[in-house]
Amino acid sequence: MPGQELAQPNPPPDPSQLPDDILRYRIELEKNVLSPQELKSLVQFRRAADFIGAAMIFLKDNELLERRIVPEDIKNRLLGHWGTCPGLVMVYAHINRIIRKTGEDMLYVVGPGHGAPAILSCLWLENSLNTFHPGYTRDKEGLRKLIGAFSVPGGFPSHINALTPGSIHEGGELGYALAVSFGAVMDKPELVVACVVGDGEAETGPTATAWHGYKYIDPKESGAVLPIVHINGFKISERTIYGTMDDKELTSLFTGYGYQVRFVEDLQNIDQDLAASFEWALSEIHKIQKAARSGNPIVKPRWPVLLLRTPKGWGGPKSFHGEYIEGSFHSHQVPLPEAKTNPEQLSALQDWLNSYRAHELFDETGQPIQSILDVIPDVNEKKLGQRKEANDGYTPLDVPEWLPMGVQKGSQKSCMKVVGEFLHDVVERNPSSFRIFSPDELVSNKLDAVLRDSGRNFQWDIASRNKGGRVIEILSEHTCQGMLQGYTLTGRTGLFPSYEAFLGIIQTMMVQYSKFVKMSRETTWRQDVGSLNYVETSTWTRQEHNGFSHQNPAFIGAVLNLKPAAARVYLPPDANCFLSTMAHCVRAKNYVNLMVGSKQDTPVWLSPEEADAHCIAGASTWKFASVDDGVNPDVVLVGIGVEMTFEVIAAAALLRKYAPELRVRVVNVTDLMILGPWGTHPHSLEDEDFDSLFTADKHIHFNYHGYPIELKGLLFGRPRLERVSIEGYKEEGTTTSPFDMMLTNNTSRYHVAATAVRAGGLSNPKVLVSSHSLATKFLHMAQNDKKYILEFGKDPDGTFDTPVFN
Repeated sequence: MPGQELAQPNPPPDPSQLPDDILRYRIELEKNVLSPQELKSLVQFRRAADFIGAAMIFLKDNELLERRIVPEDIKNRLLGHWGTCPGLVMVYAHINRIIRKTGEDMLYVVGPGHGAPAILSCLWLENSLNTFHPGYTRDKEGLRKLIGAFSVPGGFPSHINALTPGSIHEGGELGYALAVSFGAVMDKPELVVACVVGDGEAETGPTATAWHGYKYIDPKESGAVLPIVHINGFKISERTIYGTMDDKELTSLFTGYGYQVRFVEDLQNIDQDLAASFEWALSEIHKIQKAARSGNPIVKPRWPVLLLRTPKGWGGPKSFHGEYIEGSFHSHQVPLPEAKTNPEQLSALQDWLNSYRAHELFDETGQPIQSILDVIPDVNEKKLGQRKEANDGYTPLDVPEWLPMGVQKGSQKSCMKVVGEFLHDVVERNPSSFRIFSPDELVSNKLDAVLRDSGRNFQWDIASRNKGGRVIEILSEHTCQGMLQGYTLTGRTGLFPSYEAFLGIIQTMMVQYSKFVKMSRETTWRQDVGSLNYVETSTWTRQEHNGFSHQNPAFIGAVLNLKPAAARVYLPPDANCFLSTMAHCVRAKNYVNLMVGSKQDTPVWLSPEEADAHCIAGASTWKFASVDDGVNPDVVLVGIGVEMTFEVIAAAALLRKYAPELRVRVVNVTDLMILGPWGTHPHSLEDEDFDSLFTADKHIHFNYHGYPIELKGLLFGRPRLERVSIEGYKEEGTTTSPFDMMLTNNTSRYHVAATAVRAGGLSNPKVLVSSHSLATKFLHMAQNDKKYILEFGKDPDGTFDTPVFN
């Protein structure tokens, strides 16, 4: 039958052992997979979509060429990218055809950054655009609106984004489509994602690693990704690497990755070629899945990959004034950029658009002819633009109650170990809707409780193969982030724990995702999605053994820069507060949640009930460390972060001993966003509440986990900021001791105490008379501890004992 499995060794032979005449190791194509009517429909669908895509770039009127094009028909600014569109349209058409024939559940993920004309034209043809954007009707008026409104203010942009129905990937940044696709199919066993990877995009590091993603897909529990590498040879102004590689080189590359390779490059019979290749690829996918689901999984299955070779800008102008356009980088963006002002280019545009013979494809009302519609799935839910996975939001998690899991106040516990037990239960209760995506750091970060009953999902490791592990652990932050995005945007919830210093690797991906969600929230038809949840641990304060390269809290600032509606930054001060925060974050929707905490044993300051109230408030006065419960203070000391808070409390104990006249209020902030001026963030405190917590006129000293400039920016706009001082990480570090990191960055108890007596003396005469000598005493104590550390290579005994207040 058409599409039947073809004889092929699995695994393939070593290419170096093959004779030259078969060294390319490729499958010969089956011919005549398509009936004459199917072929005609596919060709007409492609012509129609290509025509609309080209018209979208140029025209603002005369959309069906009912008269000759005049300069007034051309848009004032020509924006768009034609080069990738014909290939994307062709793949779209063939996905439609295979869905209509087989009923396959498929999503389409587009890697090339600026392919919106191709996808929007196909969405219009299948009538999905009008479903979500009323007014883009499948007739002349709707076509006029689509063509005229593309890449103009208020219209669709030139790249695929959240306004594009069926999309789960922002096309503005290259390299992540493949990882997103692998995340999308996890725990969706019937789903196939067809992912087009452009040959420019394929040059990126994230894409290079993402090719290994199938090694983390259990075919028993999850769906499949069908990668389609679109090799058109050029990017903006240069050849692509893949475009310079011959079939032998590409076959060796992808065979080495572990794929079965099939080329699609017979331009004279391209539709027969691609149709046969799709049927072959799906048959291979089903074979692998059937084996796994019947209890006899194939050891290291080789999934299919299609390598599609077509000219860049195929079907557009061949050349102009002796300069090649089709098949060169000149077709990448707008092939005829002066069509509005240059009569020769205007005439060339007329010839180009006429070549599609639009009058044969649309009736007098502007509706596509029936032959085109015969390619489109006849069930709305099967159409690529109307897939529920892309548009319909998520299923909330079954989150266990955390209060019974709280730990004893006054004990010493690791935030990560305690929250790891909580996450173990989250995994247990949500076996197909929660996953952890981690670089190779889960055990190091002391979250290994999640592995107790559900291991890693690494299919090329015999110990975890076909066992449904809920942890994806790959030493590529980009791949973890891409998988997390795909998993989240298709209705599930995930968690990304990492060493603090290395979350910055995926900063731009996180920002792009946030933009996607922001735009999603502005539509009427995209539903809520789970939040992106980051756990930032192995922080700079306890990375003294790994050295300066591992000391970097900059990811906090990246989240602070997001739209306030999305950004959430939490720095829980102890294990119970971290439990409360984690329980909240895995329930939350549409946010980017960043949780920063320590993996080391640290004091548990609050009972579970106290921690719950503290986290709900976002900040509170800690009476046990304050003088007279914090009433009428001379100075307010604020800890933000586990170690920063410890040093503030230690400073309060020092002050109680050496400056008993000083009235100190100790405040902890766990929700960073409360500090911004009222109205700048949904969590920000009103001015009256800010003053009740921090006083209206006394000095406030912040001991902050991140960079001080972040906190300055966050506080900007609050009144009377001249009374504020801030210490935090100031890019000082090395391989040293934990307390030396505090000393080096002026965040130690001694520095906090010295600031307190200097500032408190301004309102307390009893302190003022001795503030200089006290401050000098504290800083001398810091020097002595520094000297001890350098001499003995360790912190003084008792440095991290829980402070005692007499």
